[in-house]
Amino acid sequence: MFIDTHCHLDDEKIKDRLDQVVQDFTNANVSRVINIGCNLPSSILVKDQAEKYDSVYFAAGFHPMDIKEYCKEGEDGIISLLSHKKCVAVGEIGLDYYWEKDNKERQIECFISQIEIAKTMKLPINVHIRDAIGDAVKILKDNKDKLTYGGVMHCYSGSIEVANELLKLGFYFSFGGTLTFKNARNIPEVASKLPIDRIFTETDCPYLSPEPLRGTVNEPKNIPIIAKKLAEVRGENVEDLANQIMKNAKTLFTKMK
Repeated sequence: MFIDTHCHLDDEKIKDRLDQVVQDFTNANVSRVINIGCNLPSSILVKDQAEKYDSVYFAAGFHPMDIKEYCKEGEDGIISLLSHKKCVAVGEIGLDYYWEKDNKERQIECFISQIEIAKTMKLPINVHIRDAIGDAVKILKDNKDKLTYGGVMHCYSGSIEVANELLKLGFYFSFGGTLTFKNARNIPEVASKLPIDRIFTETDCPYLSPEPLRGTVNEPKNIPIIAKKLAEVRGENVEDLANQIMKNAKTLFTKMK
């Protein structure tokens, strides 16, 4: 059985046909998905979706591109969701200097605040980093005492050197459709070198469809394509790898059954 550790079933391209999407990924032997919130309304919606489908879990948090909405009321709303029996992580949180360059201090402030919340709520963090790896690693190292429950680097595209530093902090690394891209550069190499007990598969649906489906709406049903590529670059059997990834997920996301 496969798992998608990062998807956005609340997206406009997905949410109105969710019954079919769930049926399709179930038919593809994807038995668990983690539905990721990006702000308070999004986190409430992914919670509602998780309540409807046994195979769907969720994470709640403020994405760095949504921190304009981060306030005491929003923070309290997220905290109230984190105690839900199917909420497995705080996220998607982090830094994004690609789209947002003029609010770096505010991004850092919100990132650290949510790291602290994760420790209080005894949950791992789901981390988004784009064009900000230096600041992100420094923040995580400076706050390593707050990373008691670990975390995952979503859609990891950094170097093996940075990955080794993050491994020491208890992080896992998730790989999606970009692993299959012909211009993937270092991603397959890094994926091949990480410990087998620290890796995940994800779609980031509806984005980043794997080859040969680029340009289409990505869905959790495409996880087997990504898992096959991951097994190929690692020289492993795809079924054995899928079983290990599920074990990894249940180790980090302790509420998952």
